[in-house]
Amino acid sequence: MRLGAVVLTMGNRPDELRALLDSVAKQHGDPVEIVVVGNGSPLPELPDGVRTVELPENVGIPAGRNVGIEAFGPHGSEVDALLFLDDDGLLPNEDTAELCRAAFAADPALGIISFRIADPDTGQTQRRHVPRLRASDPMRSSRVTTFLGGANAVRTTVFAEVGGLPDDFFYAHEETDLAWRALDAGWLVDYRSDMVLHHPTTAPARHAVYHRMVARNRVWLARRNLPAVLVPVYLGVWFLLTLARRPSRPALRAWLGGFKEGWATACGPRRPMKWATVWRLTRLGRPPII
Repeated sequence: MRLGAVVLTMGNRPDELRALLDSVAKQHGDPVEIVVVGNGSPLPELPDGVRTVELPENVGIPAGRNVGIEAFGPHGSEVDALLFLDDDGLLPNEDTAELCRAAFAADPALGIISFRIADPDTGQTQRRHVPRLRASDPMRSSRVTTFLGGANAVRTTVFAEVGGLPDDFFYAHEETDLAWRALDAGWLVDYRSDMVLHHPTTAPARHAVYHRMVARNRVWLARRNLPAVLVPVYLGVWFLLTLARRPSRPALRAWLGGFKEGWATACGPRRPMKWATVWRLTRLGRPPII
């Protein structure tokens, strides 16, 4: 199985980027082809053989990763699966690529693998990095309904069948959008605790646009993918959950602005999932109302 890797960078972490590329180069088995996409920034000097794309402006995370996919041919067709890795991450184990190959080979219906993210100093995994509701045990692998954007592997036939990440999302929830479309097409998504990416512990709200993007894209996600009757239920539940978390006044103001924007702006093509997929998500422990 031919593997590629897509690394998106803003050009501000050259040392971490080089360490990540070195960790990919050390993977057992056939070499992993790599493309580094400079998202609105020039790229530093990179190892020989690494493909590069420099975008003139920051197009956002999903659009930037889509450019990386197409660097491997239409829908990534030059390889069988693509790893998506954060530029400040690191693969601490040298068998991760081989584990990916084995997992995809063993299960033809497996479309997406979500890695476990662990802090390089403490070894701990944040709850938000376990893509399921029952997140207390990050060492338990399981079937899931979404995945982590900067630590995953996707079979390229998934992109050929359901399309890439939603460009207009820019940041937040683009992985769930792709996962729902893949699940609706019959693919499976796995969380694998034995496939590890080291990444420093961070808070998502460090991004200035976090609250607005999270709210806007949550609305877009529902409008694009859910049966009409579930859209107000799903968004109503998330509205109440957000209030229950008692965000600061500036954060709530930004969230409400994003929520309004999500209703007032185009969300892209609407392809509501089948009710069989709703039931499938429910059986996997994540009904699409929460």
